[in-house]
Amino acid sequence: MKKPSYLIGIAGNIGVGKTTVTQKLADKLGWDPYFESVIDNPYLDDFYQDMNRWSFNLQIYFLAHRFRSQKEIVDAGRHAIQDRTIYEDVEIFARSLYEQGFMNERDHACYRDLFYDMIPFLPKPNVIIYLKASVDTLMGRIRQRGRGFEKTIRREYIEYLNRAYERWIGEAQDHFRILTINADERDFVNGDHDLNELIEEIRGYCPGE
Repeated sequence: MKKPSYLIGIAGNIGVGKTTVTQKLADKLGWDPYFESVIDNPYLDDFYQDMNRWSFNLQIYFLAHRFRSQKEIVDAGRHAIQDRTIYEDVEIFARSLYEQGFMNERDHACYRDLFYDMIPFLPKPNVIIYLKASVDTLMGRIRQRGRGFEKTIRREYIEYLNRAYERWIGEAQDHFRILTINADERDFVNGDHDLNELIEEIRGYCPGE
């Protein structure tokens, strides 16, 4: 009998280190990594210049890209790690943009309808690893990586998203297996000690790997 394939979702705010953790776990475990479309995203620069105008376009692009990635994961039938989950798109980013007035009610309703039409076709992750960090840490890492389109990100926006993540994680506990990691205290860049500890925790959710 063929062993089941596992899917891990890496969740967390902008700058928390999702891409780094995704790549390092994939390298260590030999799993397939799937990354968020950032550098090649045609909307991000416009979005950070004018959130009201481009919020809906950006979120539709992310939703389509995430759905396509998850379909590829299903079709491949291999263990995979995904940089940001499709659930964050609707419950963190689209919801926050709507609450802050950057997305109008009509666009938000359309977006949510499309999302809920998609998710029945997608498998749930075996575990979602939530990387949690302070606003100071996030802002420092955003500045350090020096992406041009992120220079206009306001601290208030990151604070709002951090609160949105805490709300969502509290709600998501009833629907997903969540492993919360304090990214202020864990170092996944310099050395493998914290990474190896994380892998041991993951094996509790993905037996046999």
